[in-house]
Amino acid sequence: MEKRFQPYTRLAAIVFLVIGCLAVLHPFLPAILFACAITISSWPLYLHLLNRCKQRRTLAAAIMTVSLVFVIILPMALVTWNIADHAGEVIEHARESIDSGTIAPPAWLRDIPLVGEAADTYVRKVIGSKDELMALGKRYMEPARKLLLGGGLVLGSGVAQVSLAAFVCFFLYRDGLALVAALRTGMDKIMGEHAPEVADTVERTVRGVMYGLLGTALAQAGVAAIGFLIAGVPGVALLAVATFLFSLVPVGPPLIWGGAAIWLFNQGSTGWAIFMAVWGMFLISGVDNVVKPMLISRGSSLPFLLVLLGVMGGVLAFGFVGLFIGPTLLAVALGLLRNWTDATPA
Repeated sequence: MEKRFQPYTRLAAIVFLVIGCLAVLHPFLPAILFACAITISSWPLYLHLLNRCKQRRTLAAAIMTVSLVFVIILPMALVTWNIADHAGEVIEHARESIDSGTIAPPAWLRDIPLVGEAADTYVRKVIGSKDELMALGKRYMEPARKLLLGGGLVLGSGVAQVSLAAFVCFFLYRDGLALVAALRTGMDKIMGEHAPEVADTVERTVRGVMYGLLGTALAQAGVAAIGFLIAGVPGVALLAVATFLFSLVPVGPPLIWGGAAIWLFNQGSTGWAIFMAVWGMFLISGVDNVVKPMLISRGSSLPFLLVLLGVMGGVLAFGFVGLFIGPTLLAVALGLLRNWTDATPA
């Protein structure tokens, strides 16, 4: 009788053990998933470095981890600090302009078809009356404060999550060979002959999505930085990093180069504003249509809808690192589904 129920008791014990482990690791789950994605994506580079280090795993893992700190964490921390610093300057400049009465609506506002005249009249009315400005400030101050606070918290938590992910990456690199062997043994017992095929699908998909997201973002940031330098837009480094971050979100980069074009137009540099708009439309945004398919084709092609849902859902579920985790998880699920159903992408 005892032997009859023994498999069920073992299964129940395993289920409770898994639930307990997930409960303990839940606060660190985003960082662990991000670390796994980084490690899988950079594993060939680590193996090459391991050979150069004469199989000294700790040294190779330390070099990879320090590289992550300089490539990812340090720029993010600098951007967070710069945003906080520039936000204070913008608020102070706006306050001084209001007090001195020099603030005025941009000249191009009146030229907008249909609504330009009414919008210009309303803005001048608001600017010309301190009571109107006070009422408008009270109305939008709280939403603006919440938006800035939320953005700062996302970036701050992103720095913390990526720092923890880099720490986890060290151990994944150092003990990666043993972990891979253990995973292969476990997958062989669970999935049998399909285990190597499933592992290959997961590996190719993770690398393809990470290469596609990061490679495209880096390319767009580089092209954007060149355009900003040519057009004389200030804060090139900050705008380039912002382009990199917004490139991870579908239809994100136009918010950056479009804002730069509007600023140039408002400064009276109409020619440079047109140049910035053309550069952004055909080169910055065009990179997404050329580089991303080339890089992501190494893994699994991910439809636009799944990219959008993965980015938005990933941020809501995991915070900043969800920009990477969300699309990667959906791509892995889609790749496994296609693998198990023998479906091919359209």
